[in-house]
Amino acid sequence: MDYHPLLVSVRQNDLMPWNAVVVDPRGRVIVSAPRWTGNRGPAVAIAMDNGELSAYPDVSWNSWKQGDDASHAFVSVNAIHESGEGEIWVVDTGTPEFGGTPIENGAKIVRIDSRRDRVMRVYPLPSDVLRPHSYIDDIRINGKHAYLTDAGEGAILVLNLEDGAVRRLFDGETFVSARPGDKIIVNGKVLRTADGLALRVNADPLELSPDGKYLIFGPLSGPMSQIETRYLDDGSLGEPLIAHHVTTWFADMPPVGGTAMDANGNFYYTPLADNSLMRRTPDGVISTLVRDERLRWVDAPFLDGKGNIFLPVPQIDGAPAFNDGRSTMKRPFQLYRLNLPN
Repeated sequence: MDYHPLLVSVRQNDLMPWNAVVVDPRGRVIVSAPRWTGNRGPAVAIAMDNGELSAYPDVSWNSWKQGDDASHAFVSVNAIHESGEGEIWVVDTGTPEFGGTPIENGAKIVRIDSRRDRVMRVYPLPSDVLRPHSYIDDIRINGKHAYLTDAGEGAILVLNLEDGAVRRLFDGETFVSARPGDKIIVNGKVLRTADGLALRVNADPLELSPDGKYLIFGPLSGPMSQIETRYLDDGSLGEPLIAHHVTTWFADMPPVGGTAMDANGNFYYTPLADNSLMRRTPDGVISTLVRDERLRWVDAPFLDGKGNIFLPVPQIDGAPAFNDGRSTMKRPFQLYRLNLPN
């Protein structure tokens, strides 16, 4: 049977350039957006089908302003992740400005029970595992541990979910660092920072194999590497020994907005250069599922486990940080759903 992709717009709004989405067990669509994108809505919100945004888990968590204590409020959220058990994990970079330094108590992971909309625990990311330009990007959960990427300075963080301890690994390693000559191109334009240099994003996408045995990770512009999680979880191992077990997983992955992996090990990714969604099967077969000009910088896709993938379109390349201080984003911001082929 031929596959004819149909993008369905399921949510849209004028305020929030959402770059992440989850659908909770109650069927609610929960989205987030970093402060530096020009977000005029909440940091995290329930997106209603009528376009309204309801601050999540409550207004207090979404009311931070410069000078406030940041320990129990969202400063700038880059990612949200649903564990499959009704828990939502919020990644707060703690960095109000793009490329800035995390503020005191700002960088943290917030664990929320979506069934009761209650914060279960806050995991602060201590200053000794952060660097001046750390940008904690995304998270995956594996039993008693969580893994995070530092897209600003290039590293993997391992968070012990029981005692809250955090270890920083792989500083300076090539497999967490964007290659000097790589360029991020969207709609024919090379993304550049305020200083005119081509934007380089270090360790960014990450996925867990369905059995939790491997962590897959890499810079935004590739390649993707892998390591057995048992090496990451063993706090007695020295960093050089752990690094020795990192191997290449997907050498030719292009610059992407985001990734997802399903229960069968299929790897979905969104190449930025041609506004597409692609799939790589466990045996390495690559196919294009959809290519559409509306998919301008699709960020973190979300698989609902029911045969659908949700594609948030924040148009990150249009943020003021990459356009001499002015936004080129086109409103309304869209969230699309695509029914996947078997």
